[in-house]
Amino acid sequence: MQCMEVWGGSQLTTRGVAFGGLDAWVYSKPHGNAQHGGDVYYASSCATGRIARLLLADVAGHGASVASTAADLRTLMRRFVNRLDQNEFVRLLNQQFTTLSKDGAFATAVVATFFEPSRRMTVCNAGHPRPLIYRAKKQRWDFLGHGSADPAPKARAGPSNLPLGLLEISSYDQFDIELETGDRVLSYTDALMESNDPTGEMLGEQGVLQILRLLGDIEPEKLIANLVKEIAERYPDNLTDDDVTVLLVQVSERKPSYTIVEKLAAFLRFSGTLLRSLNPRAERAPFPDLNMANLGGAVIPALARRWRAKPGDPAR
Repeated sequence: MQCMEVWGGSQLTTRGVAFGGLDAWVYSKPHGNAQHGGDVYYASSCATGRIARLLLADVAGHGASVASTAADLRTLMRRFVNRLDQNEFVRLLNQQFTTLSKDGAFATAVVATFFEPSRRMTVCNAGHPRPLIYRAKKQRWDFLGHGSADPAPKARAGPSNLPLGLLEISSYDQFDIELETGDRVLSYTDALMESNDPTGEMLGEQGVLQILRLLGDIEPEKLIANLVKEIAERYPDNLTDDDVTVLLVQVSERKPSYTIVEKLAAFLRFSGTLLRSLNPRAERAPFPDLNMANLGGAVIPALARRWRAKPGDPAR
């Protein structure tokens, strides 16, 4: 991806994108012959190529209403494209869906921010199926946040892990994991876990995990196709009654690197947004957050490598 770019939507796609230190693949198929489905996926890269943000949401509804919601989410992704801390982004996501909930709109979602210098990923789950992680050294899939090597969110009082838009005061825990080259994280929407095994029993999260383990160490660019094919073949109606989206990322050795032309294009995009933001009705400029890892780390790399989000820090 180019720096200062947001890619995604709610339409049919099978595509791979590359960030600094991260490769991603997305498969999304709206239900039936709809042009836009209820699954919304976005990926963004910051102006320096060090911050990658990923969003996978399952929005209640289909068609034009979801397409409009997807456009609003793209605007929000652009606003926070240069932010390392995702707390406010998640809070405003919930605020947006709380407003839309008057019309019956809500969403489950996974939001993840990957910072290449420290190879850390911050994950927030809002009522969505649990992501899965593949540790290259162990060559084994497991639930993200539910293994000995991967921290689970800290328990606390009050509402947690609720879908977006259900409660205006809802806050969301996030947790921080360190990734190594070859590690993978897979997120998906509920059509996979609501599929059936050959006996007609629902797969559930455990069933999806078991299929991934049976598939073994497949090349990442082939993994999603094999997973979808395996689930579809287990029962006649599998993956036919809902939108289907799978998002896979794998850590790479690639460092952020952009040509002069690409950097100039990013500067022009930022400048254009800054000028337009002078209009009170326009979207806000994508300013970076004021912390040493983001601002100082752009000049002194050692400062960026010290970044670590606080486990269990709620999006207030």
